[in-house]
Amino acid sequence: MEAQGHGAVAEAAREHERFLWGLCYRMTGVAADADDLVQETYARALASPPERKEALRPWLTRVAVNLARDHLRRRKRESYVGPWLPSPVDTSDTEPPPGVEARLPGGGTTEGRYELLESVSFAFLLALEALAPKQRAVLLLRDVFDYSVREVAEALNMSEVHVKVVHHRARAAMAEYDRARCVPTRELQERTRAALEGFMGALLSGDVAAAEAMLSEDVRALTDGGGKVRAAHVPVVGARRVLTFLTRLMEMRGPPAAVELQMLNGLPALVIVYADVKDPMWASRAVVRVEVDADGRITRLHSVLTDRKLTGLRMPLSGEGGGR
Repeated sequence: MEAQGHGAVAEAAREHERFLWGLCYRMTGVAADADDLVQETYARALASPPERKEALRPWLTRVAVNLARDHLRRRKRESYVGPWLPSPVDTSDTEPPPGVEARLPGGGTTEGRYELLESVSFAFLLALEALAPKQRAVLLLRDVFDYSVREVAEALNMSEVHVKVVHHRARAAMAEYDRARCVPTRELQERTRAALEGFMGALLSGDVAAAEAMLSEDVRALTDGGGKVRAAHVPVVGARRVLTFLTRLMEMRGPPAAVELQMLNGLPALVIVYADVKDPMWASRAVVRVEVDADGRITRLHSVLTDRKLTGLRMPLSGEGGGR
């Protein structure tokens, strides 16, 4: 009987997996962490399920958020080597990631102040880093998943007054992001695609002048190696410095074995594989993405190199067995 009860709880909990994964990914910004947090949530559901089945979703939400908040507190205490960037996830039409669309219990989807696709953009996830863990949870439930104040209070075991106060502070912390929101429209996707393809094409062909012309004067390049692989530990700022940094890097690494354009976090990005990487301090794969201004010039260039940040991606074949 107990095994049957656990089976029923597990089956009921799986109905909420898409929502829980999306919540945990937005809370942490890392797909692998979201995987771990959802599994731990299920483990606790099996070990000590709520008394009423109809209360399962709020209960699971509370457990997942508490686990995510604990994770964020630990992360803030730890020293991260170099810039921190979110992990990219596939948001193509053919391979939607679990949680980009938040499924409601009765079917369909919802989104609030921020669009669901916008809320997995790098710009949004980086803006969330300014929020305390509780603020992040309240903002996501209220302004992304469109929970009412009462539903947030129930899910997070808070008073409604407290929810309103925390929500107000969270919105204030997002004010800078709100002034220039990153909504992945078709137009922005096409502008980003053109800039990314043009810039990388110029780099690979050795056309330095064309590459530099596609960079804004105050462009910033951030590289997330997490201390696991070679990467710039500080932002590289300015068109000339960024271009020098990238050309020297390409001279040391050589051309990639495979490059594929994929739709990641709402915008086009390049997934790169290097073959025959003998030095473990060189990344064998990477994601390179850009942000562009109204004129199509690159203002931000992000490179994600750490294996843990790339767990949820499909890697292109290199022609020599693919990347690891």
